[in-house]
Amino acid sequence: MSAGRRRLALVLAAAAAGLLALPSAARADDPVTVGLSSVSGTSQGDASTLTGVLTIRSKSDVQVDPSSLKVTIDGVDYPVAVKQAPKRDRRSIILIDTSGSMGVAGMLTVRKAVAAYLKTVPSDVKVGVGSFADTAGIDLPPTLDRGGAQRVANGLASRGSTSLYEGVQDAVAGLGPRGDRSIMLLSDGADTIANDPAKALATTVAKLKAADIRVDVVRFNTNDPKASAALQQLASASGGSVVAADNSAAVASAFQTSAQALNKQVQVTIEVPKGLDGAHEYTISGTAGGQPFTFAKQTSFAAPAATPSKPTPTPSGSVAPAVAAGGTDVALAPVTNSDRTPLIAAGLLGVALLAGIGAALTPTLQTKKERRVAAIETYVAGTDMGLSRQEMKAAQSTITAQLLDIGDRVMKDRKSTSKTMALIEKADLPFRAGEWLILRIVAVIVGAAVGFFLAGDAKIVGLVLGSVFGVIGMPAFLRIAAGRRAAKFESQLPGILLLVSTSLRSGFGLPQALEAVARDAAEPSGKEFSRALAETRIGTDLSDALERVGHRLDSSAMHWTVMAIRIQREVGGNLADTLRTTANTLREREALHRQVKTLSAEGRLSAYILIALPIFLFFYMLRVNYDYVSLLWTTTIGLFMSIGGLVALGVGVVWMRNVVKIEV
Repeated sequence: MSAGRRRLALVLAAAAAGLLALPSAARADDPVTVGLSSVSGTSQGDASTLTGVLTIRSKSDVQVDPSSLKVTIDGVDYPVAVKQAPKRDRRSIILIDTSGSMGVAGMLTVRKAVAAYLKTVPSDVKVGVGSFADTAGIDLPPTLDRGGAQRVANGLASRGSTSLYEGVQDAVAGLGPRGDRSIMLLSDGADTIANDPAKALATTVAKLKAADIRVDVVRFNTNDPKASAALQQLASASGGSVVAADNSAAVASAFQTSAQALNKQVQVTIEVPKGLDGAHEYTISGTAGGQPFTFAKQTSFAAPAATPSKPTPTPSGSVAPAVAAGGTDVALAPVTNSDRTPLIAAGLLGVALLAGIGAALTPTLQTKKERRVAAIETYVAGTDMGLSRQEMKAAQSTITAQLLDIGDRVMKDRKSTSKTMALIEKADLPFRAGEWLILRIVAVIVGAAVGFFLAGDAKIVGLVLGSVFGVIGMPAFLRIAAGRRAAKFESQLPGILLLVSTSLRSGFGLPQALEAVARDAAEPSGKEFSRALAETRIGTDLSDALERVGHRLDSSAMHWTVMAIRIQREVGGNLADTLRTTANTLREREALHRQVKTLSAEGRLSAYILIALPIFLFFYMLRVNYDYVSLLWTTTIGLFMSIGGLVALGVGVVWMRNVVKIEV
């Protein structure tokens, strides 16, 4: 090769290298948008530093031209250093408009766009998913689980109106206070929920600026000037962009470009040879891909926070103030869901209230009938029953006595009082009617307080549900306690009849045999037979006294026993053999009952699970995703679904109860 040709080749190579070294220019159909975020200023003695992160949004490989960067702080120019942005905590939330105007086709477009975003976004970026329609919320907090984010996006459905500003504000809260944060927003219209849209927009923009969160907006299939202006303000708050897209491909491309921008971040550092303190105005300008950009903002310079080697002890009973960098006081953190103090306080309040009521009612926890029967037992068995009724009344406080009198008057005129007192007697609880009413009121108050604190954001729902549980909880407890005591008596009765039969064979009479049972048998049999014998000592026939035991405990086995005794008395025969035969019959019946209970255990367990599952799932969703479950009572279709679900649950409870309940 000749010397001339070699020189020509070298010139061409140098020119090519020079062209490659120049910053890439953007194509006419590829607009370049530059955003500035994570700006912070620090001051150390006689020098200060201003840092920020520039994010370039472009389809092509566009970079910031370092030679074009100019920085002015308080009207004075300073040199700029550009380097690759360091690794940091980077988070992004894909915020999707799921209002009814999106339709099925729009949601299919969303799924494809989210897939393109998740495929392109850098692996260290945590991505969350939020949505807004009638209500707004974060469906998935920022996470590295790309598959989980895609599944959440695939599950979004189109319905309702557009709560755009509420959705953006929820996304700001969901991104947290630190790190590089951005929002990928897709919307097809203006906010239709806010009472004052202008005020709501101003509040949302102010929150974006204060949090320094970048918003990239995809304006989908709409030319509404009102919506376009609002979306532009959201994007301009912290250097975001707005892209119009009318089809699935354009939306996916916009999402992909926004994800690629996270790979095109550079950090700018400005060294100021003097100490700065407080707020200062700054301007950063330059070009990227041949297109100019300018940012004029304000930031505060402060000394870097010192990290103490050892924590400073805080005196007991005092609160150490939190201080931000530069000595600025930081307000106390608000109470979050992780703060259990209200729950503990509610629990202690309930325990204290129950303890106080119990202590106040303790001197009166006996009915007059029980006191008369106890007096007979004292005379016969020689047991000490404690204070007299007059002494008990003297021990009451005036307020307690008045409350009990009011409760007695209220319960006196109610038709259900006789049934309630029968259950109280069956459960062997030492309560008067007025005392039981006061305990029910206390249960409602405690249930409402606990529900209010446990319900999170759904305070009213928790208050109502807690009150409902307080209303139905005490009667349910009473029925369960009465049923268990009656079942325990029936399980003891065959053994007691065999003991009576043995005593009769030994030469004892029936009253003497029953007295041995009352003295030696376990509760509740001992107490019930003791009451029956006490009634006989004041003139009641023994058969009638035993019949009342069966009525008190609603025991069919006791009724059969009394029937056998009456028949033996009328027609004669050996009572010991009759009672032994009755005991054997009751034992066989109990064995058959247990066998049936064992065989039906699976069905009963299935019924319990199917009944409890929707209830517990409702409370769980109330805690973890209130916005989602609140649609059940904030929308018309949700109310119909709630009513239908409750009716279906009630029918299912009755049907399953009849299926698994087998009479023996």
